[in-house]
Amino acid sequence: MEDAVPQKPAYSLWQLVLYALKLGSIGFGGPVALVGYMYRDLVERRKWIAESDYKEGLTLAQLMPGPMAAQLAMYLGFVHYRVRGATAVGIAFVLPSFFMVVALGWLYVRFGGLTWMQAVFYGVGAAVIGIIAMSAWKLTTKNIGKDPLLWAIFLFCAALTAITGSEFILVFLAGGVLVWLVRAPPKALRGSSTIPAVAAFVPAAGFNWPLLWQILGFFTKAGAFVFGSGLAIVPFLYGGVVTEHHWLNDKQFVDAVAVAMITPGPVVITVGFIGYLVAGFPGALAAAVGTFVPCYLFTIIPAPYFKKHGKRPAIVAFVNGATAAAIGTIAGSVIVLGRRSVIDLPTLLIALAAVGLLWKFKKVNEPVIVTAAALLGLLLFPLFGQP
Repeated sequence: MEDAVPQKPAYSLWQLVLYALKLGSIGFGGPVALVGYMYRDLVERRKWIAESDYKEGLTLAQLMPGPMAAQLAMYLGFVHYRVRGATAVGIAFVLPSFFMVVALGWLYVRFGGLTWMQAVFYGVGAAVIGIIAMSAWKLTTKNIGKDPLLWAIFLFCAALTAITGSEFILVFLAGGVLVWLVRAPPKALRGSSTIPAVAAFVPAAGFNWPLLWQILGFFTKAGAFVFGSGLAIVPFLYGGVVTEHHWLNDKQFVDAVAVAMITPGPVVITVGFIGYLVAGFPGALAAAVGTFVPCYLFTIIPAPYFKKHGKRPAIVAFVNGATAAAIGTIAGSVIVLGRRSVIDLPTLLIALAAVGLLWKFKKVNEPVIVTAAALLGLLLFPLFGQP
């Protein structure tokens, strides 16, 4: 290949690991910003990674379920250092934000009953609703466009999520299969598909091994089957964590999403915060391992074969359908979560202000909005938020 990087890389694995550690520590802005930082730093400035390798990694990350930025980081580690590189870079990228959310989880459990903590999340919870709403809008306009079939899947999933208060994993798969059968039907297979079975979990009584296995199983399912951006996992988590297992209540879940917004690294690291609230540090570890191991496997296993098969119409069609379903559930989750966080005029105004800022100023970072909302919460909660 003409632009291939020489076999001997211009950097050591340790250098790439340090870069991933730094990006995971200070990389704000969500998945789109994080993949942009990687292109700027590793392709344009340092020239460690060839542009062709970067594009292949980005495409694979978009095709596979799981957090896009984490998968791209793993793939870039794989380029020259194979499984060892993908493993080391993936751990370095996720670890800083994991420890941050665990620390925040400890503070939340210890001081969550204090007025100042309630006041902070009074404002932050409303701002998060606005952020999710804008993310849903951007994803819709970018990925669905004017395609009537994708719009039908999007609207169905949005309505289903809003009405039921949860989302269903088979809907993602059904959306992908539907577009696959319509746009790129297989020659030998007509009207049938194989859908992976998901395990049923027995509720555990306390913070013990059965509960940890339950947490691991649920978050593994989340990491293995959720397509889209980091926020695509939010409605899926809500359905399992709040509606199905009753591990958290609505307010705690919105607070968990808010924590993900104010920390650097991948948005889905909120699973560490949720796991901590459910079962302490072991729960946080089980949730994080369950979420990130599938995306790790989805990166290192297909990577050697991706150049040959990644652009097949059937694969592209399936991913388009699954992505439309994921975006629909994000849109529906705005209504579900908004019912608990937008509770009065001040919170409504905060949510609308977040939408307006993201609409008007394209480069504003979500942590800035969340910080401002926290300060507003401290000011407004004593006046409006007290029961």
